[in-house]
Amino acid sequence: MRPLPELTPENEFFWTSGADGVLRFQLCVACDRYLHPPGPDCPHCGGDLEVRAVSGRATVVGFTVNHQQWLPDMTPPYVIGLVAIDEDPLVRLTTVIVDSEPDDVGIGLPVEVRFEQHEDVWLPVFAPTGNPASDQQTWPEPEMAPVRARVSNEKFESKVALTGIGISDVGRRLDRDPLGLTMDACRAAVADAGLTLDDIDGLSTYPGGGARGGGHSEGGIPAVVEALRLSPTWFNGGGETHGQGGSIVNAMLAVASGLCRHVLCFRTVWETTAALRAKRSAGGIHSGPRVSGEMEWRLPYGAMSAANWIALQANHHMHRYGTTREQLGWIAVTERANAALNPRAIYRDPMTIDDYLDARMVTTPFGLFDCDVPCDGSVAVIVSAIDVARDMPNRPILVEAVGTQLTERFSWDQGTLLHEPLVNGPAAHLWSRTDLTAKDVDIACLYDGFSFNCLSWMEALGFCKPGEGGPFIEGGTRIARDGEVALNPDGGQLSAGRLHGYGFFYEAVDQLRGRAGERQIADAEVAVISTGGGHPGGCVLLTRGG
Repeated sequence: MRPLPELTPENEFFWTSGADGVLRFQLCVACDRYLHPPGPDCPHCGGDLEVRAVSGRATVVGFTVNHQQWLPDMTPPYVIGLVAIDEDPLVRLTTVIVDSEPDDVGIGLPVEVRFEQHEDVWLPVFAPTGNPASDQQTWPEPEMAPVRARVSNEKFESKVALTGIGISDVGRRLDRDPLGLTMDACRAAVADAGLTLDDIDGLSTYPGGGARGGGHSEGGIPAVVEALRLSPTWFNGGGETHGQGGSIVNAMLAVASGLCRHVLCFRTVWETTAALRAKRSAGGIHSGPRVSGEMEWRLPYGAMSAANWIALQANHHMHRYGTTREQLGWIAVTERANAALNPRAIYRDPMTIDDYLDARMVTTPFGLFDCDVPCDGSVAVIVSAIDVARDMPNRPILVEAVGTQLTERFSWDQGTLLHEPLVNGPAAHLWSRTDLTAKDVDIACLYDGFSFNCLSWMEALGFCKPGEGGPFIEGGTRIARDGEVALNPDGGQLSAGRLHGYGFFYEAVDQLRGRAGERQIADAEVAVISTGGGHPGGCVLLTRGG
C-alpha cells in the first residue's frame, strides 16, 4: 500500500536507524560535513564517511498541506515538510509533520524526529517542539557554481534553424494510438519544412521509449523509425538532458557538427488515455516493487507528485518574499485569456481571479488551476542546417542562444529553497551566449507544469529581480499579450494542455512567423522558451531573423 524504499548496503543504516529511536547520517571525518542522501565518499573533499548519530532536532524550511488522495493509507489533508537538521541546515529531509494541525505548521517551526515502522523500514517523521520562529526569514543556500565562459567565439547556434513544425490532434482522452498521433505531427512538420521523409537524416526525442508506460512516450526512436521506415544517420532519445527541449538542443548540436542536415524532433504524451486504459484494467492501488534512487526519499511520505515537491519551494518563496496566492493566480488567469484565442486549447472558458481562488486545493499553495492539464497530443519540430534553411518554403527561425549549464545540485530537496530547482544555471548560461537581454524578449514561453515553475523562470531569466515575481505578475498587465512580455500566448500547459515543453516550440515558431492568428503578438521578433519542470531545466532563445 505504501511505497517503501529498497534496502541496500548503502542506505540500510538510514532506513533502519529508527529501530533504536536515533536518527543517523553520514559524516565526512576529514572536513566535518554531513551528507544526505548517502554517498560513497565526501563530494567536497573526497574524504571517508562514517555514520553518526544526530540529535533528531530540525527546523521546517518548506512545507505543503497535501489535499490529494495519493495513497490508500494516507488520508488527506496531511503536511509534507522539508526539514533542515540542527547539525547542518544544508542537510534536509522530505518528511511528514505529525502531531500537529495543518494550519499550525509554518516555516521556522522547530521539530524533532519520531519513527514510524513499516515492515523492515523505520520512516523518520517529525513532530513540533515549539512555535515557528517569527523573526527568521532566511536560511543558508548552497553555493552555485559560476557560469563558464564560452569556449569559442564561434557559436554552434548560428549554424542551425527551426524550419518545420507539426502538431497532432490535442485533447482529453482521445483514446488513440500514441504512435498515430506521433505520425500526424511528424508528417505535418516534414511537410511544413518543404521536405520529404527521405530528407530526414536524424531523429531526436524525449524521454525515449522506456517511458511509454503511464502515457509519456509513443515508443521512442525504434517505434518511429519502424513506422516511417527511416534510416537516420544519427538519433537520440532519453530523459537525462536539460529539460524536454534538451532533445532539440541535441539535434542542433548534431546538425551544427555536420553529422545531419535535417533532424526530426518529436514529443508525444497520451496520459489521459493511458489513465483511462489503466482504469479499464482495474489497476490503481500501489502494489509494485520497492522504490530506489531519488524517489525513495519522497514517495514513502505521500509526496507522490512534482506538485508536492515544488510546493515546498513555493511556500518558502511566499514566506521569504511575501508572494501571495492571488499574485500567483494571475499566471493561470492570463494563460486562460490567451487560450480563449487558441482553437487547440483544452480549456477556453473565461476564468477570473475569484474562480482561481475558489478552486479546490491540491497541495498548498497550488489549487486546481495552478496545475497543468494532462492530455493526449504530439508535437514535432525540424532542425535544419542554416545553409539550406534559407531556401526552404517557410521563414526559418534562427537560434540565438541556448542555456544548458547546471550550477545547482541535481536534487529536488537538497538545493535551493528560493525557486524551482535547476533554473538559474540554464538562464544565466543563456544570457552568457548572446548580447540580447530579457528586455529584448517579446514572447516568453515558460514551462508551467505548475504556476510556480513559471514564476521561477521569470525571475531566473531576468524579467524581474529574484523575489519580485509576485508584484511583477500581479494584475496580469505586464505579462499580457500587449504587456512588457507576452507570457505563454497559446494558453500554456495550464489551459492549452501538457505537451511537456514541445508545445512551446510550436507556439514560438508560429508567433515568430506571424502565423498565430487571433493570438498573434504584434511585431514579435524574439522568443525565449524554457523547459524542464524542476529537474533539470534548459532554455532556448529564438529570433525571427531576416
